[in-house]
Amino acid sequence: MGDFIRLLPEHIANQIAAGEVIQRPASVVKELIENSVDAGASSIELHIKDSGKTLIHVVDNGKGMSPLDAELCFQRHATSKIQKAEDLFHLKSKGFRGEALSSIVAIAYVELKTRQKDAETGTKVVIEGSEIKLKEECVCPVGTSFKVKNLFFNVPARRNFLKKDSTEFRHIQEEFERIALAHPDIRFIFTHNGKELLQLQPGVLKKRIANVLGENQLDRLIPVEESTDIVKIKGFVLKPEYSRKTRGDQFFFVNNRFFKSSYFHHAVQRAFENLIPAKNHPGYFLFFEVDPSKIDVNVHPTKTEIKFEDERSIYAILTTAVKLSLGKYNIAPSLDFDVDTTFDIPLSDPNREVKVPKINVDENYNPFHVSKTKLKPSSFTGAKQDNFSSAINKQGFDKEHSNSVDWEEFYSIEDLSDSEQLQLIKEEEREEGTNQFIIKGNLLFLPSRSGLMVIHYKRAIEQIVYEELQQRFIHQPIHSQSVLFPFEKELTNKELECWRENEKLLNQLGFKGEIKDHQLILSAIPSVLGSENVLDCIDDIISTLFHKDIDKGDIAHYLILSIAKSASKEEISLKDKEAVEGLVNRLFQCQEHNHTSSGLKIIETIHLDEIYKNFKN
Repeated sequence: MGDFIRLLPEHIANQIAAGEVIQRPASVVKELIENSVDAGASSIELHIKDSGKTLIHVVDNGKGMSPLDAELCFQRHATSKIQKAEDLFHLKSKGFRGEALSSIVAIAYVELKTRQKDAETGTKVVIEGSEIKLKEECVCPVGTSFKVKNLFFNVPARRNFLKKDSTEFRHIQEEFERIALAHPDIRFIFTHNGKELLQLQPGVLKKRIANVLGENQLDRLIPVEESTDIVKIKGFVLKPEYSRKTRGDQFFFVNNRFFKSSYFHHAVQRAFENLIPAKNHPGYFLFFEVDPSKIDVNVHPTKTEIKFEDERSIYAILTTAVKLSLGKYNIAPSLDFDVDTTFDIPLSDPNREVKVPKINVDENYNPFHVSKTKLKPSSFTGAKQDNFSSAINKQGFDKEHSNSVDWEEFYSIEDLSDSEQLQLIKEEEREEGTNQFIIKGNLLFLPSRSGLMVIHYKRAIEQIVYEELQQRFIHQPIHSQSVLFPFEKELTNKELECWRENEKLLNQLGFKGEIKDHQLILSAIPSVLGSENVLDCIDDIISTLFHKDIDKGDIAHYLILSIAKSASKEEISLKDKEAVEGLVNRLFQCQEHNHTSSGLKIIETIHLDEIYKNFKN
């Protein structure tokens, strides 16, 4: 047998390593801008073309590099940030592993121009696929300019896996915003295909947040500040009324490095307990200052996951700090420990006549008397069952069997209002026949040929609406209805841009309106939507468009699904048999009636054999 193990060529090893560090154009943007920050730049420009696939150009006015450094910086594990292992535990810079530039040049064409302050000329280096093609003197300003062209040109499989331009652009935008928020003292410029998107001047954090995410954020911010030996926390949280059903404005930074943490997110959410709906997420921009030796930033190649030595203590401090801020600015009730909590006993009036308490006793009360009242909803009384039974038979239900079943009602008298209870008792003597269906919560119980059929009627409505809209949309735009008072929804800059990108499709789906002063103003909505569910539907649409990687051909499907979900929240009348009959008929006319388009079960059948098993003993 021969030898099988061999060393990979350097260029192949670099391409493999690049897969860990450089996942998409946004990864290149992050690494290059962080290098500019580490170089002490006070001004950084980012210029991209075709969402970074064609060109990523980063220009800074940092300290620049010498001719030797300009060549060495592309070698693997070449770095100026660390010299010994102990330095890993005292990191204050962002890039330190020396993998970023070597990974980038392995999969792209790179042009570098750089000059130090005391040098008369700069250095130009051109590299293609890890191979240096040109190195020469050049005239350039102080600082560094990186041009990265045709990313993944030599790894076509990786390039094919890139998402559509709008998705890749949003990832770049996110990385840019995170760094811009972490460094409000640096001037930033961001352009795409020659169009300037952002120009951020140096300033305070609050102003930077407003410049990045929209001026409407200024009045929403509540300052947070806490200083302990373990951690120093400062930043802002958004007022509870601006919480969202989707994540978006959640930013954690430690020592000015962005990171993600579901653990600390839960700490903030706990501070907002009882102030926001259960499934909503609060917005925040929170900065931690921690001793570098107490954290490990070398957990993941993207450096967005960080391990804290004393995370439990930081969790408690964070929750307390946010709660104190909410209380301080009268957002949440706070305890006043200076107030005497003893009972206030009213002083007696010596001139008032003393009266003996009177106790009323019902002499006719019999504790052994049992009421024969049947707990049935009065709304079913007097309903004609012939039409409903015939409808059920059409769908394969056994009328004869269903009439022979004595249904136990799932309602309790406590579920009914006082007037309904009184009406129930009055009608008890003249109640005739048996109910053909039972409703409890979102479930509809029906007799079937083999036993008991249970329908999740909210999901049934969702599937009915989805299929009807899908069929209608294939041939013509979905019918919309004008509203008397337009719906207004405040969105962030990114969300508004996302809406604009898909405005033509949204118009075809029934949404019509305009964007004005960071607000989406809708003058018409899809006719299937109730007014109380429009804003929730917009949230779901924004979440779908902005946070999901969806192929262009599938966008309409997901948006129609969002409309159908919101329409299923409508409260329709299921108190009469005709309404139930219509619902069941429409459901069984659907091509798929067992599951929703998102895969959730609609119908469950409980066979008689399963029911009888419970009565064998």
